[in-house]
Amino acid sequence: QVQLVESGGGLVQPGGSLRLSCTASGFTLNSYAIGWFRQAPGKEREGVSCISSSDDTYYADSVKGRFTISRDNAKNTVHLQMNSLKPEDTAVYYCAADWPYGSSWCSTAEFGSWGQGTQVTVSS
Repeated sequence: QVQLVESGGGLVQPGGSLRLSCTASGFTLNSYAIGWFRQAPGKEREGVSCISSSDDTYYADSVKGRFTISRDNAKNTVHLQMNSLKPEDTAVYYCAADWPYGSSWCSTAEFGSWGQGTQVTVSS
């Protein structure tokens, strides 16, 4: 059974850090592009960061310089290190896997296998 499971979410104060993990079972993550997406209440799901099967990376402008995506192939896991968190980063964060292509490869339409999400709340 192919499954993606996110972990690492929680409540953090502004300026704090969290590390999200996306762990796969049933398939090998390093053969796929992995994306992190988020959805805040009342907003559309948006791409945050993606890493291709050849380790090219994409970051949304809103998170550049604060978030870092990386692979841990030994653990079949992709991490999203989130630093200098802001209240506007509050959302449910999802990871997804696929073989996207094109200039808009880090978009929800390009990814077909999704995890259930983990809540990130940035608040004092």
